[in-house]
Amino acid sequence: MRSALMSSAPFAALTCLVLAGPALAQDAPAPCGPAAQLPAELATNVAPDSRCFEVRMYTADVARNGVGDYERAIDELHQRFREEEVAIFERLGAEIVAVWQSLDDPNTLVWMLAYRDRAHREEVWAAFRQDPAWIALRAKYPVGVQMQVFMWSAADYSPLK
Repeated sequence: MRSALMSSAPFAALTCLVLAGPALAQDAPAPCGPAAQLPAELATNVAPDSRCFEVRMYTADVARNGVGDYERAIDELHQRFREEEVAIFERLGAEIVAVWQSLDDPNTLVWMLAYRDRAHREEVWAAFRQDPAWIALRAKYPVGVQMQVFMWSAADYSPLK
């Protein structure tokens, strides 16, 4: 009997991430979204109605541990997300699929966002970088992160599109 966790779409997505490995992370995110918007070599097996999915892994800078109001930098990072970062992205039109605490690395937060397509992702991030609420939040919780970014499109048979 499979557990509910193992049959969930986020678990499947994270399994793919683990199998793909960090070597797939890029400085500039790869294309993502519906099959028709992808180069032919990437569109194989991609759903025509797929959204653009982005998985971001943030490892908090432990040099910040014990600085500010939090004993650990990862706690400060979670507070930044909890307090307003998630809400800012939602207000700007991104869907926050999930946010996880890595149990393999207690200094790492993992989160997944979904956008209509790659162009929508670019719009959301451009607006986010200039958003006054983000600028104030970053000043309030200045924890640095090492980040890995993975861009995905849903397979044509995936329940999560």
